[in-house]
Amino acid sequence: MALEITDQNIGEILTSDKLVVMDFWAAWCGPCRMIGPIINELANENTDVVIGKVDVTSNPEASAKYGVTSIPTIIFLRDGSEVYRQKGAVPKSALQSVIDEFKN
Repeated sequence: MALEITDQNIGEILTSDKLVVMDFWAAWCGPCRMIGPIINELANENTDVVIGKVDVTSNPEASAKYGVTSIPTIIFLRDGSEVYRQKGAVPKSALQSVIDEFKN
């Protein structure tokens, strides 16, 4: 299951030495609801990666910090720096490919 990332815990999560994947989403967003189960599957299958979800409605500071202007947006970070950004819903295989590229 993906972690719940909030304005309060994002700083702690970003200190991880692992690849961090953040899914910016909202409950009212149809494509976000489609990709949500995929994010949870990826979290369960990639235990060596920190994968979490940021509800943009409840966490405006995190959304603003990363300049999220459309959702879903999935941001991949390594050592606290963004290495890749995916806007819009994509297949699980596409996200897994990015994870595989950056997790080592």
